[in-house]
Amino acid sequence: MLQGIRILSFTHFLQGPSAVQMLADLGADVIKIEPPGGAFERSFAGCNAYVNDMSVLFLAANRNQRSLAINLKEQAGKEIIYKLIERTDVVIENYRPGVMDRLGFGYERLKEINPRLIYASLTGYGSDGPYRDKPGQDLLVQSLSGMTLLTHGSGGRPTPIGMTAVDQHAAVLGAFGVLAALFRRERTGEGGKVESNLLSAALDLQIEPFNYYLNIGKLWDMPDTGISTRFHSAPYGVYRTKDGWITMSLNPIDRMAAAFETDKFEGYAAGDEMKRRDEIDAIVAELLTEKTTEEWLARFEKHAIWCAPVRTYDEVAADPQVAWNRSIMEVRHPDAGTVRLLGHPVKYEGYDCGVRRHPPRLGEHTAELLRETGYSAEEIRKLLEDKVVFGSAVNPAE
Repeated sequence: MLQGIRILSFTHFLQGPSAVQMLADLGADVIKIEPPGGAFERSFAGCNAYVNDMSVLFLAANRNQRSLAINLKEQAGKEIIYKLIERTDVVIENYRPGVMDRLGFGYERLKEINPRLIYASLTGYGSDGPYRDKPGQDLLVQSLSGMTLLTHGSGGRPTPIGMTAVDQHAAVLGAFGVLAALFRRERTGEGGKVESNLLSAALDLQIEPFNYYLNIGKLWDMPDTGISTRFHSAPYGVYRTKDGWITMSLNPIDRMAAAFETDKFEGYAAGDEMKRRDEIDAIVAELLTEKTTEEWLARFEKHAIWCAPVRTYDEVAADPQVAWNRSIMEVRHPDAGTVRLLGHPVKYEGYDCGVRRHPPRLGEHTAELLRETGYSAEEIRKLLEDKVVFGSAVNPAE
């Protein structure tokens, strides 16, 4: 779908690589520009998750790309980038603001070489402003954006989301921005700059509650019975059962009365799910402790009650709908062996977002890319000897 589009990726951690991988899955020729020691995510993984010494974080967000390992502080290294830019459609970077300018690869410099270039900067807070130089990291931004106060009960500890949701959403927004800029260029011939940042992504994730706050000046308090947001009607959350947990969502009073087979909802009418939500939530929480999770699930299905079991990752990985959607794929890597990874989340008619290239070894495509850029075998050999570029087991004469 994006065949013929070349992207230079100056990215590390998760936000940048994940954005780039989405575009690589769609067929773009992505060149990952890496320092001599490799991108950060090659040597970091949560849970110390390594497979045959390979970071699962790197494996998760770097497929369908080529790796060029290069010393960007050397002038000869800079010249290689400038030559690549002449035939590049998109640059994506997620360094701190100012780093690319200091290296000589800022937007103003690169668009002189290629006026049709689309330049995407993915940052923590934006390329300018009072937070410009603050560390942009998912957990910190969850707190700064108000997100951690959305899901704690009265008097409870502010609770962040237990995953890097902001990083991933900012990545999606960055990829979205690049696609929009490419479409504009098709119509106008003009390149341009695109920006995505974690703070704006975190606010966008709160599109519902934050807009409520902006217009009524408050959100509801949250009781400790089970309700899990500050703006939904009861029941809406995770509740204890006789032997575990169950999740309830947006069920009207009359339907709940029939499903629970109780008179405890007498005196409540449609609309009270919000007006008297704490009372209703407490009733639901009390009733759910009387039966097991499976007993409630069976009964609720008969009454069209919106509910779900609270699943472990073991159960999710074995889920039939997850399998049907082909959300988990097996990838063969020459060093890591066979690994299981999440695949591209969107399906397209007539196009398969499969793995064309395994996540690359460091500098795996250095010689190949230099040859494509016009360097001779002798020039490549000299650049390798001078440690301007790096490659693993490459033969520049091939």
